[in-house]
Amino acid sequence: MIVPLLNCDMGESFGNYSLGLDSEVMPYVDCANIACGFHASDPHVMRHTVRLAVEHDVKIGAHPAYPDLMGFGRRSLACSPAEVEDLVLYQIGALAGICQAEGTAIRYVKPHGALYNDMAQQPELLRAVMRAVRSYDASLPLMLMATADPEPSRCLADELGITIWFETFADRAYDASGHLVSRRLPGAVHHDEATIVAQAVSLARGEPLAAADGTSLQLPCDTLCVHGDNPESVAAVRAIREAFNALGRA
Repeated sequence: MIVPLLNCDMGESFGNYSLGLDSEVMPYVDCANIACGFHASDPHVMRHTVRLAVEHDVKIGAHPAYPDLMGFGRRSLACSPAEVEDLVLYQIGALAGICQAEGTAIRYVKPHGALYNDMAQQPELLRAVMRAVRSYDASLPLMLMATADPEPSRCLADELGITIWFETFADRAYDASGHLVSRRLPGAVHHDEATIVAQAVSLARGEPLAAADGTSLQLPCDTLCVHGDNPESVAAVRAIREAFNALGRA
């Protein structure tokens, strides 16, 4: 059984403002999605986070976003596909320079926030992000949201000659199509550790989940997103890591 990679958004502090518990969660994850300055982070935070990932032998991923520091990248912007391609390539390049200075390299790309969600709804934006990844290094996997129908994304990735990793979430509810339930709705986010770990294990095993409407939902799962922005979430990450280690030994 291939256990999914655990990934976490990191390096999202900015200047004097500290966000996330990166040093506490880094030992438990496989992949660090490092903000590239457009929705969060700055050059000093980026370099510190790269060093932390290297220290714990964690894969480094570029985490590009819309240029939206004020809204933390969670607002959709009216960027054309060409603009999206260029802004993603720019952010990959910024993190790549810091990685090179630290004797390491980017291993994958995971878009952030509204850009990530918009890609799932707008094929031309997804194509633009894929073009940016291919232009920089076609061998880099691109993380995409897993849905109930992954074939269109697989076909587009094959057409452009890149690799994709489908990502799932342990602490979020899904609708019947495999999209995340809006945070504006009750029950969209799971807070109970036991519920989060159980969903993580089910996804890792390839078992179906119960969607918000009660229907059965099957999702591909190459990587699982976890969060480390408070002590409770760090405890959940630790519990998921322990559960995945047990799965790997089974």
